[in-house]
Amino acid sequence: MTPQELKLIHAFFYPKTVAVIGASHTAGSVGYTVLENFVRKFKGNIYPINPNVSEILGKKCHKSIIDVKEKIDLAIICTPAQVVLKVFEECALKKIPAVIIVSAGFNEIGNTELTEKLEKLISKYKKTTRVIGPNCLGVLNTETKVDTLFLPEYRLARPELGSISFISQSGAIGSAVLDWASSEDYGMNKLISYGNALDLDETDLMEYLIQDPKTSVICLYLEGNKNGRKFFESLKKNSHKKPIIVLKGGRSKAGAKATQSHTASLAGSNEVFNALFKQTGLIEAKTFEELFNFARILSKIKIAPKGKRVQIITDGGGYGVLLADSIEETGLELAEMSANNIEIIRKQVPSYVQIKNPLDLAGDVTNERYKIAIEQALLDKNVDMLAVILLYQVPQLDSKIVEEVKALNNRKLKPLIAISIGGEFSKVHSKALEEAGVVNFLYPDEAAKALKALFEFHQYKKEHK
Repeated sequence: MTPQELKLIHAFFYPKTVAVIGASHTAGSVGYTVLENFVRKFKGNIYPINPNVSEILGKKCHKSIIDVKEKIDLAIICTPAQVVLKVFEECALKKIPAVIIVSAGFNEIGNTELTEKLEKLISKYKKTTRVIGPNCLGVLNTETKVDTLFLPEYRLARPELGSISFISQSGAIGSAVLDWASSEDYGMNKLISYGNALDLDETDLMEYLIQDPKTSVICLYLEGNKNGRKFFESLKKNSHKKPIIVLKGGRSKAGAKATQSHTASLAGSNEVFNALFKQTGLIEAKTFEELFNFARILSKIKIAPKGKRVQIITDGGGYGVLLADSIEETGLELAEMSANNIEIIRKQVPSYVQIKNPLDLAGDVTNERYKIAIEQALLDKNVDMLAVILLYQVPQLDSKIVEEVKALNNRKLKPLIAISIGGEFSKVHSKALEEAGVVNFLYPDEAAKALKALFEFHQYKKEHK
């Protein structure tokens, strides 16, 4: 991607001036909600465009984008489909670098004639104006408060600022992801819902995010794409630079058929996508939970594991056994600590503590016992990653364990995760650990899969430097 192309795409997320074309004074309408988002949060200049109204939400209306004397960085088109061509050409003649066409009514409903005319017009001005859409939600940047989503915040909460960015072919999936992220306190940086992709597609947007210093992990919901070769070649060049996690829709015959009804895209065959995952370092998520679990571990843990040997430390034998099963099922391995480190632990803990893997610290575990075991595992040359099960229900474990684990994790010797399940008391401590930089999981199987994603990304990165 050339510097000029990056500059044009940059305007979608970091504009100083914004125009909402088709702004409306009717509360609840698309044009009203998009304008309201900017009026409430955006710090730059905002221009509503509506030939029939003089003012909306305290902002003076212009009859046309041509009437705005100031340079516009981003225009959002919310008009009916039949006037989009005229409105877009006015934006292009004004050399607005970034245009989002929220409007639906194109090839997703079989309107091929209007679609072809719009695509031809977009192609004519591509050197100076780039387009996201049509039939999309557009973009959200939690840093700059650019928010073109026509879903009001009281219905769809926006997440806090983070470093995970999400590209979605489906607006419904994009909005669901935002709701999920907000409810689970996951920080996000950018969301892009790109709809029918008559100009910018998932490959272009992915390449921009690869260059984006504010994005550490890229998540992608994909049903299919129109240019598989372009996507494949880009992944070969870029997938070692940042983790790229894909949730693939349309894997079944019924799902593949359904994708055509709202994004006008043909879902690629399972065989093609399976080959992509194997050849390019893409990380596959099967569910929303996996998508965010993988994103969290890859965004928070920057230490590359040297191998796939995992040491489990637990205060509950059964939970440790389940995690051991899950680790083996994913293809990771249980570590075997060195005799020297085992002896150091043995001298400092009761004789009934099981010093193996899982290392079971027993139900009368103390903060100090955890500290001893974790520290020796971190120092052990036979251990590549640590999975620390903290069942807070035991009587002698207190809140200071959060600081103990945080301090050990901050030494950044090896990847370390925590697994906890329980009621409010456990949730409070798990959240505190997460905020301290220790990635937490509820269940053994999801923890094991996340560790595998971490290992495989860094392995691919090492092999393709």
